[in-house]
Amino acid sequence: MKDRALLMIPGPIEFEPEVLQALGAPTASHVAPEFIDVFGQALERMRKVWLCPSGQPFVVAGSGMLALEMAVANLIEPGDKALVLSTGVFGDRYAELLRRYHAEVTVLRASPGDTISPQQVEEELKARPYKLMTITHADTSTGVRTDAKSLAAIAQKYDTLTVLDGVCSVAGEELRQEEWGIDVVLTASQKAIGVPPGLALMVASPRALETWRERETPVSNYYADWGNWLPIMGAYEARKASYFATPPVNLICALNVSLERILEEGMEKRFHRHQSFGAACKEAIQALGLDQVPTDSAHAAATLTAPYYPTGITGSEFLPKVREAGVILAGGLHPDIKERYFRIGHMGAETAGDLLATIGAIEAGLRGCGYEFELGAGVSAAQRVLRG
Repeated sequence: MKDRALLMIPGPIEFEPEVLQALGAPTASHVAPEFIDVFGQALERMRKVWLCPSGQPFVVAGSGMLALEMAVANLIEPGDKALVLSTGVFGDRYAELLRRYHAEVTVLRASPGDTISPQQVEEELKARPYKLMTITHADTSTGVRTDAKSLAAIAQKYDTLTVLDGVCSVAGEELRQEEWGIDVVLTASQKAIGVPPGLALMVASPRALETWRERETPVSNYYADWGNWLPIMGAYEARKASYFATPPVNLICALNVSLERILEEGMEKRFHRHQSFGAACKEAIQALGLDQVPTDSAHAAATLTAPYYPTGITGSEFLPKVREAGVILAGGLHPDIKERYFRIGHMGAETAGDLLATIGAIEAGLRGCGYEFELGAGVSAAQRVLRG
């Protein structure tokens, strides 16, 4: 029995005990032989989790926003044209970030709950050349998933680099970086990777690295420059000491443990488990009579669910009652609909029991707000999906 509320937001998530044990261990030197081996293993395991055997992993102290910025800083030069596919807050942020690096930015923006179709993208890429296209795989603000495989294939057709914001998807949603031809896939440690916040993670393709090497201008962000980090990553993977900036030793030890657990589960089983949990949660929400932000289940993320509140119920009333029932959920994030919906995270180490407890707490919260429904309908619906 937990002596605290269950954290079911779309990051940070619940973490494996072994991961927290590694985080809390005595800190080793960043050039100690045992840490060098751990860091090297983590880099090797990232290629397997990203399904990108020819890719170059980067592990850098920072948030997911740093990972987004590293991709832009290294691949964009002033005047380059960039296409942003925005399905929520984080696509819009990427557009602003690109403008800071003096890119000429075009945004294809979906209304809240909608996605960007491959047809829209092909029309835009056919109309004018772009150096780079950003894709938010699963937008944390809306729960909308894009068809990254199809979008990357279209970008390849028009010789456009692709950067995938996989902050809410890597190690949760199905993602095959090398097979799908995605040039950079980035994430943060606190989502489905299953490590407390503090690591910016990415894998860059050989084509992305070649584009960086052919730059005509220096990378303007010193800390983010791949030129400063590549020798470090290469040295640790070769089991040699190296230094540019002190790595977050305990976080990297925790990362290595979590990557090992992910690979022990197996990527195919992990993809299937997240799909099953996502479907179970959404079926439960539907059984309770609540609408959801994604306008079609075909483009709803597997790693989180974004239900609308029932008419007359607010987050300030509902969310505390859910917490009283033992579960922490997240409020809305998209500015256009922020007060109208809430978000449930279900990724990483979270179990079927955690999900069912969450649905039960949602039912308790709704009942406490005076909403009428068949008690147990949500839990029963989730159970049916999970059994299937």
